[in-house]
Amino acid sequence: MNNHSKIKVLKIHPKDNVLVALTDLQLQEQIYYEGEAYILKDPVPAKHKFFTEHLQKGSPVYMYGVLVGTVQEEVEKGTVMTTSNTRHAAEDYAYRPTSYQWQPPDISAFAGRTFLGYHRKDGKVGTANYWLFIPTVFCENRNLDVIKEALHQELGYAVTDKYKKYTHTLVSAYREGTAILETVNKATLRAATNNRLFKNIDGIKFLNHAGGCGGTRQDAATLSRLLAAYADHPNVAGITVLSLGCQHLQVADFLQDIRLRNPQFDKPVLVFEQQQSSSEEVLIQQAIRDTFIQLITANKQERQPAPLHHLCVGVKCGGSDGFSGISANPAVGYCADLLVALGAKVLLAEFPELCGVEQELIDRCITEPVAEKFIRLMQTYSAEATAAGSGFHMNPSPGNIKDGLITDAIKSAGACKKGGSAPVTDVLDYTEPATKAGLSLVCTPGNDVEATTGKAASGANLILFTTGLGTPTGNPVCPVIKIATNSILARRMSDIIDIDTGPIIDGTKTIEAMGRDILEYCIKAASGIEIPKAVQLNQDDFIPWKRGVSL
Repeated sequence: MNNHSKIKVLKIHPKDNVLVALTDLQLQEQIYYEGEAYILKDPVPAKHKFFTEHLQKGSPVYMYGVLVGTVQEEVEKGTVMTTSNTRHAAEDYAYRPTSYQWQPPDISAFAGRTFLGYHRKDGKVGTANYWLFIPTVFCENRNLDVIKEALHQELGYAVTDKYKKYTHTLVSAYREGTAILETVNKATLRAATNNRLFKNIDGIKFLNHAGGCGGTRQDAATLSRLLAAYADHPNVAGITVLSLGCQHLQVADFLQDIRLRNPQFDKPVLVFEQQQSSSEEVLIQQAIRDTFIQLITANKQERQPAPLHHLCVGVKCGGSDGFSGISANPAVGYCADLLVALGAKVLLAEFPELCGVEQELIDRCITEPVAEKFIRLMQTYSAEATAAGSGFHMNPSPGNIKDGLITDAIKSAGACKKGGSAPVTDVLDYTEPATKAGLSLVCTPGNDVEATTGKAASGANLILFTTGLGTPTGNPVCPVIKIATNSILARRMSDIIDIDTGPIIDGTKTIEAMGRDILEYCIKAASGIEIPKAVQLNQDDFIPWKRGVSL
């Protein structure tokens, strides 16, 4: 893949009967690849595919060496793949005894390396130091918003001051009778300077949500486990809990879930219940005062060196495009293999985006029980999605399709590359903690925020997030590193992109070299030296998953 600058197309796997366009190709253009000529029957936009042979209706379509669809009508060699002529298809899967052999990458350049993290008493190491506000029920969201505005502004964590000043300029212009458009053109946005009172508190985070009451008791129980996972997260120094009092999710249940998850849990937990308070004003004042006192103590903890095996890195893609599976995802996959070889944890989730590559992952599972758990979770999830009137085949978004991901199996085969090639050491259900070194599969939707929410719940202290179309997604407690599949996106949305893997497409950098660069960035981000754009923007996205109703 080092010769992309000299070629216009790429065949990913010898078994494939499609070629990927690396640049826009024209109608009737003659393309030469590996000694064969192709005359294009249609224009083929960059990232899209065209067929390498004449196919009859019902013929299988292969990409990444796996079945990704079937042809819905007769197509000629050189015809562009579309949603009209190709439908999603995937191979059946089952456990079969195998002896998977893995060749770990060379990690000599990273042997003995450390990052600067926050060491917790239970042995975990955080890549950040956050204080967390948790509501047990949606009724407390307004109170959290009031507290957030007060604390963020006064303690130096607000990032919206420039927009407030900009709005003030417009208000002044309106009052003075000045032309608004003239004012807009002259006004400039200046980012707020970092003026944090507590230098060792990286942020104060708020987990607003729409649950805790109503719905089913099972929903409340799942939410409780999720919130407990965030409280127990190594990046969290302490928690302030706001409760109404009468909701399904009781504080006692939440505290019990924390103890069940981690019997050694010893972080400060402040609880305020509105129905036991004399007024909303008193509740908020007490919450702010007591939290402030705890922040003084939490600020005394400083970063200390930690071996790289303390990293737990989630790998995620969103706003994917036709280059995701050949640039950013394989580069992240190589980084994942480096991490596994170093004894760290890697979390690959998004079960709807593993559709079509199940057999490969099953064959990589280190034991039959691990494989069987994966099969059970995949089949249960698929059945729930079908029962809701949907299915994994409906996962690709209009943006995915527009940029070349025609079927879910194509999207999945490329998405799976983020997990590298290491053996699968464990399979985790939603909110289950990662306890084993190596690659774990985590049951979450493909939905960007629901997936990142679930990865952080399993213990990810960094998330590598690849995107071809651009997305601002972040997480309240886990720094999210955004990786562009192409240089055009990296330049156009530089305010949200941290790493550009476009050089893989233009042939100036190998997947392996880019994977090493990504790991170097991870070490700096884990040490607080590099601050990912999502963290800078306070992009604190948090959506609990209601099972079976999201892809």
